[in-house]
Amino acid sequence: MLDIRIVPCLRDNYAYLLRDPATNAVGIVDPSEAAPVMKALADSGWRLTHILNTHHHPDHTGGNLELKRATGAKVVGPRPDRERIPGIDIAVDEGEGFALGQEQSEIFFIPGHTRGHIAYWFKASRALFSGDTLFLMGCGRLFEGTPAQMWTSLSKLRALPDDTRVYCGHEYTQANARFAVTVDPDNAALSERKRKVDAARAKGEITIPGTMAEERATNPFLRADAKPVAAAVGLPGADPVAVLAEVRKRKDSF
Repeated sequence: MLDIRIVPCLRDNYAYLLRDPATNAVGIVDPSEAAPVMKALADSGWRLTHILNTHHHPDHTGGNLELKRATGAKVVGPRPDRERIPGIDIAVDEGEGFALGQEQSEIFFIPGHTRGHIAYWFKASRALFSGDTLFLMGCGRLFEGTPAQMWTSLSKLRALPDDTRVYCGHEYTQANARFAVTVDPDNAALSERKRKVDAARAKGEITIPGTMAEERATNPFLRADAKPVAAAVGLPGADPVAVLAEVRKRKDSF
């Protein structure tokens, strides 16, 4: 399994340092800035070989070029958006794999937040790197996509095994939980998870990763086809795309 280390960046971003112990191949997922990554590499003694981007936003790619110059690492990113990925060397898309050493990842094309967003799923390590499409108890804003695209993208991810660990792009969990209870108020699992997240954040703890089982039970965007969520937003019996659109609209102004 991959060794995974969380690297806090900027105000609330996370990059993820990954090492394949069999080959010592090392990747960094979504480095918004170079300095924290270089420090993490120095502290670990690891040598960076790959930079993995989920999408083009600068708070996920801002460290690409400096890290590439400093380490010679290859930049991996989404083929549908390759023209917006700084320094890209290897373009990948759904249906293809990417290997970090001997650790194989499956690529999911998950537009909605951006038009070219992808996720990396390392099945053997039970690790999903979902960028800004799926957050713990949330999803990304629809900057370049539609509710239908986001529902399709989230449906792909929620089909992953229960024990899949979700590593997302930001520490938004507490804020997402505060909103989630407004659109899924009778969800006991959500209330309990919110309590645990509030306690963790009060101690300054990182809330990531979560599991896909937790997300299916408590994330209102993954539950857009659940009757309680539809009813809570005044759309009983509606198509899940319409429910997701309403939930996202409410979150945008929460």
